[in-house]
Amino acid sequence: MSKRLARLNEQLKRELSELIRTQVRDPRVGVATITGVETAADLGSAKVYVRELGGDEELTQTLEGLHAAAPFLRTMLGRSMHVRRVPELRFREDRSYEGARRIEEVLADVLPLDEGECAPDPAEAVDGRSADDGVDATSPTSSEVGADPEDQG
Repeated sequence: MSKRLARLNEQLKRELSELIRTQVRDPRVGVATITGVETAADLGSAKVYVRELGGDEELTQTLEGLHAAAPFLRTMLGRSMHVRRVPELRFREDRSYEGARRIEEVLADVLPLDEGECAPDPAEAVDGRSADDGVDATSPTSSEVGADPEDQG
């Protein structure tokens, strides 16, 4: 993806979020969050990914309301943005969060923590030593440096 297209996607996301929040009066549109925009290379269409705080029924109603409001939103985008062509808006459900939630569930099943056990701290345990042992874990030990200078005679 080109930098220009990435900037356009980000601007569309910001503008659409603001327009939906302030200008769309359709009662079917609930609390919708625009999570991403993917614009086609020819700028003819854009997939707008939406997440709804409610359940599946609310999401379906929100998508219907946004589909009905798409021509209005496109007109408003044309007035506020400085592009030759405003893409046709196609609203889609964002399913990326479902995948992330599923991965979390699988990891929780595979790596269960005991009740009193905490997740390991990444700053802990360098070569089996804790950062609180008073030993500098970054300094080499005498066996790592080589022979002792007194032994070289």
